[in-house]
Amino acid sequence: MSLRHLSPAILAAALLAGCAAHAVKPNPLLQDGARANVAILETTDIHSNVLSYDYYKLKPDDSLGYERTATLIRRARTEFPNTLLFDSGDTIQGSVLADYQALVKPVGCDQELAVYQAMDALGYDGGTIGNHEFNYGLGFLSQVTGTPMNVDGSHTNHCAGPHFPLVLSNVASARDGQPIFKPWAVVTKTIEAYTQDGSKVSVPLKIGIIGFTPPPIMQWDKQNLAGKVTVSGVVEAAQKYLPQLEAQHPDLIVAILHGGLDTAPYTPQMENGGWYLAGVKGIDVLLLGHSHTEFPGPHYAGMKDVDARLGFVRNVPAVMSGFFGKDLGVIQLVLNRQNGRWVVDLDNTHSEVRPICPQKNQCVPVDPEIAPLVQQAHEAAIAYVNTPIGDSTLHLSSYFADEGNMTALAAVNAAQADYVRSELPRLHPELRDVPVLSAAAAFRSGFGGPDDYTDVAPGPLTLRSAADLYFYPNTLAAVKVDGAGLKAWLEKSAERFNRIDPSKTGEQDLINDHYPGFNFDQIQGGIHYVINVSKPVGQRITSLMYRGKRVTPDQPFIVVTNNYRASGGGNFPGLDGKNIVLSAPDGTREILAKWLEQHRMIGAKDLEPTSWKFARVKTHGPVVFKGASNKQALAHEAGLDDIHELKDHGDGTATYAIDLSH
Repeated sequence: MSLRHLSPAILAAALLAGCAAHAVKPNPLLQDGARANVAILETTDIHSNVLSYDYYKLKPDDSLGYERTATLIRRARTEFPNTLLFDSGDTIQGSVLADYQALVKPVGCDQELAVYQAMDALGYDGGTIGNHEFNYGLGFLSQVTGTPMNVDGSHTNHCAGPHFPLVLSNVASARDGQPIFKPWAVVTKTIEAYTQDGSKVSVPLKIGIIGFTPPPIMQWDKQNLAGKVTVSGVVEAAQKYLPQLEAQHPDLIVAILHGGLDTAPYTPQMENGGWYLAGVKGIDVLLLGHSHTEFPGPHYAGMKDVDARLGFVRNVPAVMSGFFGKDLGVIQLVLNRQNGRWVVDLDNTHSEVRPICPQKNQCVPVDPEIAPLVQQAHEAAIAYVNTPIGDSTLHLSSYFADEGNMTALAAVNAAQADYVRSELPRLHPELRDVPVLSAAAAFRSGFGGPDDYTDVAPGPLTLRSAADLYFYPNTLAAVKVDGAGLKAWLEKSAERFNRIDPSKTGEQDLINDHYPGFNFDQIQGGIHYVINVSKPVGQRITSLMYRGKRVTPDQPFIVVTNNYRASGGGNFPGLDGKNIVLSAPDGTREILAKWLEQHRMIGAKDLEPTSWKFARVKTHGPVVFKGASNKQALAHEAGLDDIHELKDHGDGTATYAIDLSH
């Protein structure tokens, strides 16, 4: 614990009150000058990818899976004599296996989730709750974490949960204002330390942990959370509960945040508040998550008061270990004994992220203990996704969704629009004649590697096809906007592209990697629009037509989307939950599956053509983008004849060029 801990006011109050139980007693084995090395191991954003398996392609995928992360954990424990293992959230949702255990055949109160079974095999010391933990509702979350909650619809009895403490300080019950999880906990581990003369001694180390989730969960999961819980900012929660934790006299305080780093001005609603949390007095170590981006790493190079090479945020050791079980975060912490307490030796401490696949096709082996634990659930999930629901004559893919192939998105848009056209007049007869549009984004557009694309081949369709076409378990929502709002929506989406300079002779990247593909909404339903990537952000939609006529600023529309977007997810202008006219109880994926089943045979006549195109821009140099290799034929099949592959990188990816002049 650093000397910043235990403010004079708290210490004085404890002494005056005669709190002998809390007094720090000197350890006769530990004199000043002693030293200890402690490795803090972190997983985050596992998203229930327990096995190295792709449920959409029905084949093994060595590039992900907790069963390989487990191997890294065991190796680290062999390498370091003292280790602690924590998880930073987004654990129970995100795979077919997760949906099966939550939605198709929910686990019983006496059953432990597959992902928690796997984690318990490794023995965690603690964890926190991510935003996606709330996707299945508070009742399910209460049950599977073994946490009775005083909220509507939750479990009040103890069910089977993980065998380690889950802490969360910034979400409270609307009934009584108390945290729905323990805000903090203290874990005691016996560690090996060395006295000043080099003698090895075994001593207890008290580690305080405190957890945080992104405050925007109230927008993203409004349907599950509104009126049931309240959320505070991460800094405010830390300032409230750290004094309680400090009063337990831990040797070290670890903040476990399901969030990343953002140096924009702080607000209590900030999604990635890690930079500000690191500045709260009393925190010795910071574990990050949510951003699906490794820290330390080049993505954070140049950020103020951040060492993106050694892993420090405002002088606090920090790590974020990636996602889907692809990596293990490791903080090699050195502790020195000073003035009767442990102090972090910042000069000899550093962080790193260890991948399960250091090189292409060179991945660590699986931990053999994991698969048998989840085999029954795994096989049931495979049987579930193989349920037949129809056929298709089209190749529905997202390989070139950013460049104009909307085959996969068109199926989602058609299903969403049909649902709302059927349901909305019953709920809002006054909106019967308002045009219904639909927005969808490619959730799988290569961020996770060359296999991270939607790819539904012509032929039989199964529930696996619907899960591939719609990756997240969102519910459907519809909002009312005007023409100006529609244009603003499309302008925000167009931030997916970098600004292209026609006069530049060198290569220019088309795609803005800092703008996620799942925020590139593509809207259909009778509209057509043009995106001019040579224009600045906010001025790129140069034509917007509805059924052949220019859209006017006050023209009303209903746009179908998902609960995440309608409630403010992605920070789209005009979308904050206030203009929602329909919140469906049904999941979008289930709506899509029913639509595919009703149509039986999907052909070109069932799907609207691509609704947008790039403006013609003649450039002096090539405009390029990265994608999966050997897919040029699919681009041409979709009518994108101006795309050709430039270079195969040999790792499943390739660089493509697109001619914007035609």
